[in-house]
Amino acid sequence: MKINTMNLKKIYSVVPMFALLMIASCNEQKKETKTNEAIVSPNIIYILADDLGYGDLSSYGQKNFETPNIDRLASQGMLFTQHYSGSTVCAPSRSALMTGMHTGHTVVRGNEEIQPEGQYPIPEATYTIAEMFKTKGYTTGAFGKWGLGFPKSEGDPTNQGFDTFFGYNCQRLGHHYYPHHLWSNRDSITLKGNEGNKKGIYAPELIHEKTIQFIETNKDKPFFLYVASIIPHAELAAPEEVLKKYRGKYPPEKIYEGLDSGPEYRKGSYESQKESHAAFVAMISILDQQVGDIMDKVKELGLDKNTIIVFTSDNGPHQEGGADPDYFDSNGELKGYKRDLYEGGVRVPMIASWPGKIKPNTKTDHISAFWDVFPTLGNLIGADIPTDLDGISFLPTLLNAPQDQEEHDYLYWEFHEKGGRQAVRMGDWKGVKYNVLNDPNAPIELYNLIVDIKEEHDVAVDQPDIISTMKKILKEARTPSDVFTFGQDTYLGSE
Repeated sequence: MKINTMNLKKIYSVVPMFALLMIASCNEQKKETKTNEAIVSPNIIYILADDLGYGDLSSYGQKNFETPNIDRLASQGMLFTQHYSGSTVCAPSRSALMTGMHTGHTVVRGNEEIQPEGQYPIPEATYTIAEMFKTKGYTTGAFGKWGLGFPKSEGDPTNQGFDTFFGYNCQRLGHHYYPHHLWSNRDSITLKGNEGNKKGIYAPELIHEKTIQFIETNKDKPFFLYVASIIPHAELAAPEEVLKKYRGKYPPEKIYEGLDSGPEYRKGSYESQKESHAAFVAMISILDQQVGDIMDKVKELGLDKNTIIVFTSDNGPHQEGGADPDYFDSNGELKGYKRDLYEGGVRVPMIASWPGKIKPNTKTDHISAFWDVFPTLGNLIGADIPTDLDGISFLPTLLNAPQDQEEHDYLYWEFHEKGGRQAVRMGDWKGVKYNVLNDPNAPIELYNLIVDIKEEHDVAVDQPDIISTMKKILKEARTPSDVFTFGQDTYLGSE
C-alpha cells in the first residue's frame, strides 16, 4: 500500500460542492435552504490534447480549418480564456496536473528520459489526482500517453491510482502513430499490423476504441477518465482515408524528411511527411471526431447530466516533424511556441461542460492553471484535499458563483532546457527570465498582458517595484530538486 505523506485530514479551505450548487442556482432569499443533501458523484472525463495551440480550435479563433465537435462542447459549457498548462513540455505539464503542484514543487519538472522506454518516474509516495478519486469510490482509467514513469516502475499509471491504462507509457515512443507496441496495464501488446514498416493499426483509433469501452463498462458507477491523446504531436501522420480529404487544400505543402528505416526506426525519430499541412489538419479532425464520439456516447448512455467533460492541451504548439504553426496561426496573437514560457508556450484552450450545472455558451477570464484541477475536482466530489497543493479550486467559476472565487497571488513556471527559463504571472503582469543557467543575472522581461497580449513591449525599466516582487517570487516559488536542478542555486542572481 502506498504511504501518503500528506496530511489528508486537513481540508483545503474549500466550500462543499452542494453549497456551491445552491449558490449557483438560488437567489439571495433561497440561500437559507437545506444543505444536507447527498453529494452527487459526477463522472469526470478530462481530455488532454498534445501540443495543441491556443488558436488551433475554431472556438478560439482558428480560421483555416474547423473543429465542430469541440466547438459543440464549448457551446454547451464554459470556455476559459486565461487557462495555463503545467509546463511548456509534456512530462512536467502532466506532473503538475497529476499532483496539483506547479513546476517549482512538483516532482517531475522536465523531460528526463529513461532507456529503453519511459521517463523519470513520479515516486511511489506521490499522492495523485487519481488516488484522490479512489478515496471516493471512483473507477479510474487513463488512455493515451503517460510519460511519468517507465513500465512497471513506481511511476507506472497502475501504481499511481489508475485501475486501467491503455496506450503509450513512453512519450518518446509516442512520437509514432503506427507503433510496434502499446501497453495494456502492465502488459506490452504487440501490434502485428505495424510490424517492420507496416501501417495497419493507427494507434489513436485503437486507444479511442478502448476509451469508449471504458465508458460503456463503467456506466453504472462513478468514473474518472483521463484521455491523454497524442494528437497533434509530431510525427505528423493520419490514415489515408482521412488525409485524402485535405490533400491539396493547404498549399504550398511543407515537406519534412525524417527517418523511415534502419535500426532506430520508430524509436523516437519522426518519419517523413510530404504533406505536412494536410496531415496536421487531418489529425485535428480525428481528435475533434473522437471528442464528438465521447460526447455522443455519454449522451447515448444517459450519463450527460451527471458527467463533466473537460478539454484542454498540455502546452503550446510544436514546430517539429513538419509542423507549421505560423502557417495555421496556431497561437492566434500569442508569442512563442512549445518550450517557450511566453504566452504561446503555456496559455492553452480549456473548455468545461456539465449540462444543468455549468451555464452553456459562456466564457471566463479567470486566471487558472493545471495545478488547479486537483483541488477543483476534489472540491467537486467532496474529497479531502492536501494542504500543500499550489492549486486553487475554480469550482465557483464553473458553477457561476464568481463572488466566491479565490484568486492566485501568482502563477509560476520553470523550464530546464535551453539554458533554463522561468516565468511568473501576477495579476496583469507577466515576468519572463531566460538563460538563467548561463547568466544568473539575466534580466526579467516584464509585460502588461492587458494592453500587450503579444508580449512585444518590455516595460521592466518602468516598473522597479514589480520587478523586485518578481525576483522574490522567482527565488521563493521553488524547492530544490536533486534531479531537476538549476545549477548551484546561483541561477537567481543578485537582488
